[in-house]
Amino acid sequence: MSLGMALPKAELHLHIEGTLEPELVFECARRNGVSLPFATVDELRRRYVFDDLQSFLDLYYLAMGVLRTARDFTDMTDAYLARAREQGVRHAEIFFDPQAHLSRGVPLREVVDGLTASLRTSEQRFGISTRLIACFLRDQGPDEAMAIWEALRPHLGDIHGAGLDSAEVGHPPQDFAPVFARAREAGLHLVAHAGEEGPADYVWQALDVLGVQRVDHGIRAVEDPELLRRLARERTPLTVCPLSNVRLRCVPRLAEHPLPRLVDAGVLVTLNSDDPAYFGGYVGENFAAVQRELGFDDAAMREFAANSFRASFLPADRREAYLAQL
Repeated sequence: MSLGMALPKAELHLHIEGTLEPELVFECARRNGVSLPFATVDELRRRYVFDDLQSFLDLYYLAMGVLRTARDFTDMTDAYLARAREQGVRHAEIFFDPQAHLSRGVPLREVVDGLTASLRTSEQRFGISTRLIACFLRDQGPDEAMAIWEALRPHLGDIHGAGLDSAEVGHPPQDFAPVFARAREAGLHLVAHAGEEGPADYVWQALDVLGVQRVDHGIRAVEDPELLRRLARERTPLTVCPLSNVRLRCVPRLAEHPLPRLVDAGVLVTLNSDDPAYFGGYVGENFAAVQRELGFDDAAMREFAANSFRASFLPADRREAYLAQL
């Protein structure tokens, strides 16, 4: 087993719907009576080639249409945790998209009950502690985000953070300031996707307008030297997803990824898988690919793993316990 697979690590940028492997898509479709426009698992898997973020999202939302019951969400989460355990994950902070399910008529209670049925015993069964982060779909606009916030309120005992995801370009973080203010007042941790396909200015907005504690992706920060200096000075973590960035054509190939520039600038960077069923690798495979293609030595890979715990929303004593494993 490679060092990248074996290192104890946290995963901080993981969309649970993006762990839906083709085999489980077909299983959920069968038991829920959902027709698919694919005849076989292999035919679906061959569609996992994308020109950009939107082409991925089109297939992503189509596949998640098979998720109808709490059992489906539990099975999906269990499958992720089993894979993550084999890749060294000891803690996972997991995104889910309430709007993507409510818009299909799936009650929010089914979604949350299904996810938490798995997550509440994740440490006992898989050795992985977990946190759950509800994300707003930025392309559905701030008014709908506020409506979803109200729907989430009865479930906040199971939710630890609020995030912002989906199609980035043309949907600046600042539009979502009101709903993030509500989430902050409720005591949730705050994160947002910014600077993946969108400009570096979106990272500034996520920091200054939304008040996020972590920036998801953030790779276009390399285009703004002052932003890089700020991220390094304030130790604001970036949850970078290298294989995702390549699959979605944000960078042409892994060897040209801006990760080394972020590290050289002193930014606290973590490595994550994003939507691993679609992007060619879970988090351990991202670690292995980064070391292979970008030439980081073993000490640097251990630092990426340590950063993942430092950037987590765990209490200090739990963070230190995980860091001691390194």
